[in-house]
Amino acid sequence: MTQKVKIDGLAYAVMKELTEYADLATVDMKAAVKKAGNTVKKQIQSTAPKDTGAYSKSWSVKNTKETSQSLEVTVYSRNRYQLAHLLEFGHAKRGGGRVAGRSHIAPAEEVGIKELESEIERCLKNG
Repeated sequence: MTQKVKIDGLAYAVMKELTEYADLATVDMKAAVKKAGNTVKKQIQSTAPKDTGAYSKSWSVKNTKETSQSLEVTVYSRNRYQLAHLLEFGHAKRGGGRVAGRSHIAPAEEVGIKELESEIERCLKNG
């Protein structure tokens, strides 16, 4: 779309277009963050140790902090948070010895980071 702009209004026109682009990019970024958070949750649920299944079902995503230009989500275990560290890194047994950790949170975090980066790149390229 072409617009005729007088030289006096050039700075205003450029700033208007940049602001519009930033608003569109912010919406895309927030969607990418939500999608990555849900991916991490699903990955943890699928790879978590399953004794009764309650631990893997307890994982959830919540918006921790949202402003007009940013979004922060937290993936957490609602009611089994005490087990997360013990299962991820292992723990000592009552009678001696150790239980080996089963890494399921760290790999999901890596998948989420990679997905977020690729989604942001895709959004910015497609404008």
